[in-house]
Amino acid sequence: MRAALSILGLVILFAIVMFMMKKQVQQLSPPPSPAASAAGGTDNTPEAVRQQVQSIVDQAASAASAAQP
Repeated sequence: MRAALSILGLVILFAIVMFMMKKQVQQLSPPPSPAASAAGGTDNTPEAVRQQVQSIVDQAASAASAAQP
């Protein structure tokens, strides 16, 4: 029973983290304008997304480790 509750807690924590990551990615930047993409401008959007996701994962890991007794 204790193992089942632990697994359920982990699943809930994972769902919360994924929900937060989804919201962060949506707020990261507006969709590129057609003029900018036609000009062939390169940007570091994938790198920025990777850095934000890594930051969120690090924060969630530190919060989870601090919450454990």
